[in-house]
Amino acid sequence: MDGQRKWLSIPSIVRKPISTLSTIVVTMVGLLFITFIIGRVMPVDPVLAIVGERASQEQYDATYIALGLDRPLLVQFFYYLVDVFHGNLGVSIRTGLPVFEDIKRFFPATMELATIGTLIGIIVGIPLGVLAAVKRGTWIDQIARLIALIGYSIPIFWIGLVGLLIFYGILGWVGGPGRLDIFYEDLIPPVTGMILIDSLLAGDLEVFSNAFSHIVLPASILGYYSLAYISRMTRSFMLEQLNSEYITAARVKGLSEARVIWQHAFRNIGVQLITVVALSYAGLLEGSVLTEIIFSWPGIGSYITTSLLSADMAAVLGGTVVVGLVFVCLNVLSDILYRLLDPRAKQ
Repeated sequence: MDGQRKWLSIPSIVRKPISTLSTIVVTMVGLLFITFIIGRVMPVDPVLAIVGERASQEQYDATYIALGLDRPLLVQFFYYLVDVFHGNLGVSIRTGLPVFEDIKRFFPATMELATIGTLIGIIVGIPLGVLAAVKRGTWIDQIARLIALIGYSIPIFWIGLVGLLIFYGILGWVGGPGRLDIFYEDLIPPVTGMILIDSLLAGDLEVFSNAFSHIVLPASILGYYSLAYISRMTRSFMLEQLNSEYITAARVKGLSEARVIWQHAFRNIGVQLITVVALSYAGLLEGSVLTEIIFSWPGIGSYITTSLLSADMAAVLGGTVVVGLVFVCLNVLSDILYRLLDPRAKQ
């Protein structure tokens, strides 16, 4: 009880950041533990991946000890935990480089793809959800709900293959798999790792145009899945607000319908939409694996998948940890914005 009183006596401006940081640390340790255990119980022998099947028993045993696999599992996890918090995610067997360096090269490609997809989801999904709520029960509402339903139902690999066949193979409107045509690779210096931004910083509009032609289709496919989720949630939030008494009172006062919808109803769902957009963005960051494989996109999803097929467990664990960290950070950021924008959450 005394400890609880002392904690509550600490000013809120200090207590909340400490609480948030503690939550992040505990969540990350839990994520690391689960990821570590999964990596150990998987039917993959990391020793064989290094020494090969023709290695002698002496070579196998020496590598086994060098990797620390002879230690108890909790001891292995402790050393793994220390390495991770020092920024050491191990060395990739496949590339021969530190996993952290590999992730620095691959993750910006995924972030670029997911960011554009989320922007499409926001720009199209929010107005579509608002319109569906305002026109509830009409053919407009039915079409909006059908669009969202299709987005949830169609497998992403199928729509990706069909999109490549039609827009690249038949019509030639977009670029093919990959981030750039071979001719344009390595022409601009990497600054952010995102080709669209780096090409603009270098002032090379030709590279920018080529990169845009390659990213527009996979980003649009991810954007479709994002807008399906965002529009559905927006419609649900708006319906709740439009059925409220304060909306009826605003209409009775003679306010225009546009003002009632956007300045009253929509304004009250803005805080909830922050969480929805953050979850959608995090979902695209971690769930774009199939899209990256279909479009040969050199992102973190394809990196983890290729590493898993190569029994490169250090790369798999490192990539999973980074994606999990991003997911946690986005949730914390949305929570912070929620508290800043909603006065009720500050109490």
